[in-house]
Amino acid sequence: MRKIIPYNPKLKQLAKNLRNHSTLSEVLLWEHLKSKRMEGYDFHRQKLIGNYIVDFFCEELMLAIEIDGVSHDEKYYCDIERQKDLEKFGVRFLRFQDIEVKRNMEGVVEAIKRWTEEHSDSFRENV
Repeated sequence: MRKIIPYNPKLKQLAKNLRNHSTLSEVLLWEHLKSKRMEGYDFHRQKLIGNYIVDFFCEELMLAIEIDGVSHDEKYYCDIERQKDLEKFGVRFLRFQDIEVKRNMEGVVEAIKRWTEEHSDSFRENV
């Protein structure tokens, strides 16, 4: 049985706008996540969770993947609070730097694969 996570419907248009104006790093990573390309898991981009929007989300793994760019330097503490709020719903996080996605996509993809392998069995046992 899937856990239903509430979201703020007022953020739907913003999420749509973010999908339509993705950063280069988001576009590059999405190529590896869409259409169940990542180990067969279904990821969504600009997913609404609570009062927030995460870059990528896999409901089955309860995994959010965030790409932090230069703008995140100024809002580091806000990002930490946001992550703590979302972790209350059982969401787990992987964070990558924008430049890391652009310069080392292979390493980013490998890190995500490794995470899914390490956590998929434990998650299924808890469902």
